[in-house]
Amino acid sequence: MVRIKRGNVARKHRKKILELAKGYVGSHSRLFRIANQQVFKALKYSYSGRKNKKRWFRRLWISRINIGARNFGSTYSDLMYKIKSNNIGLNRKMLAHLAVVDPKVWSLLVDSTNK
Repeated sequence: MVRIKRGNVARKHRKKILELAKGYVGSHSRLFRIANQQVFKALKYSYSGRKNKKRWFRRLWISRINIGARNFGSTYSDLMYKIKSNNIGLNRKMLAHLAVVDPKVWSLLVDSTNK
């Protein structure tokens, strides 16, 4: 049986991994075996990180809306109930942005839901 030398394939594979590990500190970016482990771990974290980012931003928006609502003597749950019942079509991201950036519009919005 003929011996198979991986030549180009192995080199391309290693080069791809080391390219992904560029910027890692020390041997994590230079030695293939260690770089391979770090790249695998980084890709695993980046997958779960994309899911966690959505959760963190929703938590941030909710806390900002809650702070904005409490400044006007309401709570987050009361405000969201009134916004939904008044058919105001703004999502949490936009509501949080208004609460932080534009207090005048936010006060008008909260007052309109209290009617």
